[in-house]
Amino acid sequence: MNWLKNFVPPKLRNLVTGQKDIPENLWHKCTACAQMIFHRDLEKNCHVCQHCGHHMRIGADARLKLLFNGDSFAELELDATVADPLKFKDIKKYSDRIKDARTKTGKVDALSVASGSLGGHPVVIAVIDFSFMGGSMGIAVGDGLVKAAREAVEKEASLIVIPSSGGARMQEGILSLMQMTRTTVAVEEVKEAGLPYIVILTDPTTGGVTASFAMLGDIAIAEPGCQIGFAGQRVIEQTIRETLPEGFQTAEYLFEHGMIDMVVNRHDLRETLIKIVGLLNPGDGVASSDAGEVVEPLALEESTEEVMPPVVVESPNAVAVETTDKP
Repeated sequence: MNWLKNFVPPKLRNLVTGQKDIPENLWHKCTACAQMIFHRDLEKNCHVCQHCGHHMRIGADARLKLLFNGDSFAELELDATVADPLKFKDIKKYSDRIKDARTKTGKVDALSVASGSLGGHPVVIAVIDFSFMGGSMGIAVGDGLVKAAREAVEKEASLIVIPSSGGARMQEGILSLMQMTRTTVAVEEVKEAGLPYIVILTDPTTGGVTASFAMLGDIAIAEPGCQIGFAGQRVIEQTIRETLPEGFQTAEYLFEHGMIDMVVNRHDLRETLIKIVGLLNPGDGVASSDAGEVVEPLALEESTEEVMPPVVVESPNAVAVETTDKP
């Protein structure tokens, strides 16, 4: 029997032993360089490792706050869907997995959609959260992306999609694969309306998500070091019986081979998006700070003056010809 723990008052016991309750998750370990990072430093640095620059995964709420950064936005309420259409069960019921994921993340499903302004330009941003069942795409994600696309068309806003997903949700079978077609059609509706569709690829973007809406962007941006592909590297090597090159399926590898347009650090994503949206969707106008009126683009007048006088090259063997002006 330990008399110090059983009979000594708590305050005196803490004074003697010096033990205090230490909160969990104060320190985070970088998965790339294994360095320990204090949680406040990690949040201040947008969950990017200060030692090696590795971009860690972040949730949908953190992603929206990072991009809007003080700009007004409202999260859209997504329609309810059938939770377990196939009554699927493996070692655990699919309905129980959904409940656990909702309790863990506080989200109804993997997709979150918000409408607001980015640097004065209207945008609709859809984010897939990997922490919700690996960001897998089921009926709810498909419905949410369709709603996001139609919201963008209605408000004449740019559509920005940020996937972080392992692919289609196997627990919903063929119904999850049908979302590949639905989301592709939704993207086409945005493009037919003449609105920009921008994709920010994050770690990981694989499977049916890569094979559908994730690779259809007018501009494809990726975070440094993120994994982008359809099948896993090990599966590909076993299929073709060859060793894949180093860095295969990383953002930098795809950028070098022309699959994506740019690799942008997380700190620079907001400013980069503001510039791109301003170039691709100039019809939304720029508000005047004084009267609140829309400033029309300046039209350049066509110049009638000669920029350079005509150049006459005379040949040394040329014969002079006299001309007379007729009245």
